Amino acid sequence: MTVPVAQIVDAAAYIQAVEEAVAAAAAYYAGGGSPLDDDAYDALVRGIAAWEAAHPDEVSPDSPSGKVAGGAAEGDVPHTVAMLSLDNVFSPEQFEAWAASLARRLGHDVERFSVEPKLDGLAIAARYVGGRLVRLITRGDGTAGEDVSHAIGTLEGLPAELAVPVTVEVRGEVLMTTVQFEQANEARVTHGGEPFANPRSAAAGSLRARDRAYVATMTFFCYGLLPLPDTDDALAARLAEGAHGELMTLAAEFGVHTTATTQVPGSIAGSVEEVLARITRIAAVRPDLPFGIDGIVIKADRAADQRAAGAGSRAPRWAIAYKLPAVEKITRLIEVEWNVGRTGIIAPRGVLEPVEIDGATITYATLHNPADITRRDLRLGDRVMVHRAGDVIPRIEAPVAHLRTGDEQPIAFPEVCPRCGSDIDTSQERWRCVQGRNCHLVASLSYAVGRDQLDIEGLGGTRVVQLVEAGLVADLADLFTLTREQLLGLDRMGETSADNLLAALAAARTQPLSRVLCALGVRGTGRSMSRRIARYFATMDAIRAADAEALQQVDGIGGEKAPSIVAELAELAPLIDKLAAAGVNMTEPGAAPPSATAEEPREGEDVTADPDAGPLAGMTVVVTGAMSGPLAKLSRNEMNELIERAGGRSASSVSKKTSLVVAGDNAGSKRSKAEDLGIRLASPDEFAALVAELLEPSSS
Repeated sequence: MTVPVAQIVDAAAYIQAVEEAVAAAAAYYAGGGSPLDDDAYDALVRGIAAWEAAHPDEVSPDSPSGKVAGGAAEGDVPHTVAMLSLDNVFSPEQFEAWAASLARRLGHDVERFSVEPKLDGLAIAARYVGGRLVRLITRGDGTAGEDVSHAIGTLEGLPAELAVPVTVEVRGEVLMTTVQFEQANEARVTHGGEPFANPRSAAAGSLRARDRAYVATMTFFCYGLLPLPDTDDALAARLAEGAHGELMTLAAEFGVHTTATTQVPGSIAGSVEEVLARITRIAAVRPDLPFGIDGIVIKADRAADQRAAGAGSRAPRWAIAYKLPAVEKITRLIEVEWNVGRTGIIAPRGVLEPVEIDGATITYATLHNPADITRRDLRLGDRVMVHRAGDVIPRIEAPVAHLRTGDEQPIAFPEVCPRCGSDIDTSQERWRCVQGRNCHLVASLSYAVGRDQLDIEGLGGTRVVQLVEAGLVADLADLFTLTREQLLGLDRMGETSADNLLAALAAARTQPLSRVLCALGVRGTGRSMSRRIARYFATMDAIRAADAEALQQVDGIGGEKAPSIVAELAELAPLIDKLAAAGVNMTEPGAAPPSATAEEPREGEDVTADPDAGPLAGMTVVVTGAMSGPLAKLSRNEMNELIERAGGRSASSVSKKTSLVVAGDNAGSKRSKAEDLGIRLASPDEFAALVAELLEPSSS
């Protein structure tokens, strides 16, 4: 990570930078509404520090350097022990230098480090007396904070009463999960307020809000336990002498949330190298977390080391924050484009002033649907918070409403389909052209004939366009009625090409039902879901006869998705009939329709795999990275099909239920998560040997 530093060239620029930093910090800590994103603020503060180091006699008394919360926050409730900030490092080299400095201060290497995610929220102290929560206090300026006890009862993970009736102070971080943020913004806009820019600003604003007409739920994670004046002597001694990891275990016993229950639990490392390895693993799973983190906190775990290292006026010397690249930046929304997908869905996309996030230049971001635009109260010209984590498609979180100038303009929604001019079905949140798949027939057909669907060689995008424009194909079924004479009448279609295409179409007629179902592009399904449906019902007739309740017996189909699939299949009925009449296969090899008297599956039971057959019977398998050896030519879809033929269940994400992870070259967060959870790993060659009897001869 490149360390950001703002360049300050003279005293006037320095004073201006101090004013900007103080104003940004004040807005950030008061309600989360800073005009600067994290990278910009860090760069500004580091530039101020660099200028002050070169001009020690000209340091402004207002400078944020060396002050908790940048000197911007205040409070009137004294802390029993100073509630400090953390210093930052931005690279392995800087962390190694910090660890070496700590070792020199202690006179020995640190033998135990605690490593935890740096949660992107705000710090509070919760005071319990006799096990009951009596007071909540913000960090403030470190010596005193603001009383926010009115928020008691709105923080998940911070119970009103502990499991043990002790007197203790619990310190930790308050944040909003992604789901809580969406709920808070929806409630805020419904009650006439402006949406929050991001989860941290939502948590900061909600924590301080009094007498609201709605409740915004937040989440708490503990990172410290301290005695209060009336704490029992034995417990006080335990808190004073206990290592950090031991105190987190104790906090969990009290009934308080810690990171132990998350994908990134706190852990102990015995060396600098182990710390850096853990940092890499946490950073790898960051995009998958249900809450934001902006770094990793590393502490000397033992109480004796902490006491020996001491603290400065701003931060302890025994702890450091390893900052990760920012995944959120503020930029401007220039325009909204409306694109029509292959099923007729009309999707908005935000056009942005280019902004760099985590090494990538972002010019477009997801806007989901018109209802989402309305809910977020987005306007053209808005300064918006854009979020991107890893390879996740960038999304616009919300407008930074306090930066509006009054020149912003409403976003115009289309009145007719932007592709074909037909009417728009606006009955659901995702708008759709009334022509459906016929609106974007070329895209629909190109998807259907692709490698992971019907796999029809010789039908590239150009040829599909040619067939549609010639009037030979008006839907997917028409492909299977094409004649040799019709094909020879097309430009640049010779006899060999025509015969090859007819042979490919004949082969496509024999594809399994799962691929035919996937080719239809039923909304709410994809390759994996199509396989599960086909393996459960076995025939197209059984699928079409199923109601929403029956569909919910398929793993992964819930109460919201099932009715949509039923309606979609009813809409596709004429096309399915045409496909069947054209000789397209409508059965799934090796599967049998469910018996009307079959036993209902138990909760969590895999209904897609035969537990008595195949080398992967009863196993859930995740594939990540690039395959090699016998598996090199298989697409990810073909790998998933292979897993299911072997009796297993393919999955896209790693969890405690995962049995095996096949990790190829450049495997990233999924491999790291598997290692953290102790899940079995296999190389592509090892997996190929495991399923060798099912591999096609050309693959082995």
